[in-house]
Amino acid sequence: MHYIHQLNNWPKFIWDDQQIMSLLGEVRNRQGRLIGRMESLGFPLRSEAILQTLTLDVLKSSEIEGEILNPAQVRSSIARKLGMDIAGLVSSDRNVDGVVEMMLDATQKFKKSLTKDRLFGWHASLFPTGRSGMQKIVVGSWRDDKHGPMQVISGPIGRQKVHFEAPQASRLNNEMKNFMAWFNQDAGIDLVLKAAIAHLWFVTIHPFDDGNGRIARAITDMQLARADGSAQRFYSMSVQIRQERNAYYDVLEKIQKNEDMDITIWIKWFLACLDRAIDTTEKTLAGVFKKARFWETYPEGSFNKRQIMVINKLFEGFEGKLTSSKWAKIAKCSHDTALRDILELIEKKILIKDDAGGRSTSYLLKDL
Repeated sequence: MHYIHQLNNWPKFIWDDQQIMSLLGEVRNRQGRLIGRMESLGFPLRSEAILQTLTLDVLKSSEIEGEILNPAQVRSSIARKLGMDIAGLVSSDRNVDGVVEMMLDATQKFKKSLTKDRLFGWHASLFPTGRSGMQKIVVGSWRDDKHGPMQVISGPIGRQKVHFEAPQASRLNNEMKNFMAWFNQDAGIDLVLKAAIAHLWFVTIHPFDDGNGRIARAITDMQLARADGSAQRFYSMSVQIRQERNAYYDVLEKIQKNEDMDITIWIKWFLACLDRAIDTTEKTLAGVFKKARFWETYPEGSFNKRQIMVINKLFEGFEGKLTSSKWAKIAKCSHDTALRDILELIEKKILIKDDAGGRSTSYLLKDL
């Protein structure tokens, strides 16, 4: 079995421009439209969208590798590191902080060069204890293959299938030097296309004992931030790759076993995945857009502070049903005051009674 990195002309990738240019143009157009739409939002709503996107990005990138992080910890860690003043912050474990630090370093400092020390720092952040699960690994350095070749395998012991074998450790210094030189220079190609190539190239080199997938996605996010010309992230490739994990691994395996350097099918899959990521983002952030439309229609001066607070909580995803007693608790007011606030909003056609009924009358935001 031969792998693409064993070919004589590695890593001189080629692709068919005719097959990818229309798809690339459409993705670029959608990127521009989404960024324009987000930049039209006020600062608080834009910050809310960024926090939501970054939180999902960290959670889903880890989930792809089978690691489940606590969403509240991830959200709190990101908010603290970005200096966002939000309610409900919780303390976060150092492994959560490490993943967040890597992702923010990649996206917030996207203009900085990718260096060996920077990659080693990311790797050390991912594995603060020097272990992957129970296993001790080489951290903050290229792998050494002391325990045999680096392989991607699946299946039970004794019947394992080898999907891919990475380059020998002795090649890593030279391989990564070439990769980083290419990544840091103007390659003369579209920056989204460069993100697709960078992702494939890095995971094929597989330079670390563990964490290669997460670091590859951080490099992808970094390059996409360069493509957008902005550190503000409103869409996430990791979220989409998590949804399409099997297809992602299938296309990677197919390309990595190529008999030539043609990576057209990988680029097509990457661009289509990015297109779907933008589509998913528009659905995920639908609440943010709805909230923006509401406050454009009804200026905050139309309501008292208690009403503003509860309306915002309803847009952010209120747990359970809103009753007058819950209103009183949230707004720290009497039951009578809560009921007056609610009746005013019903009169203004902001709230409606929930027809589902129940022991207590509950209320919903009316669809705009």
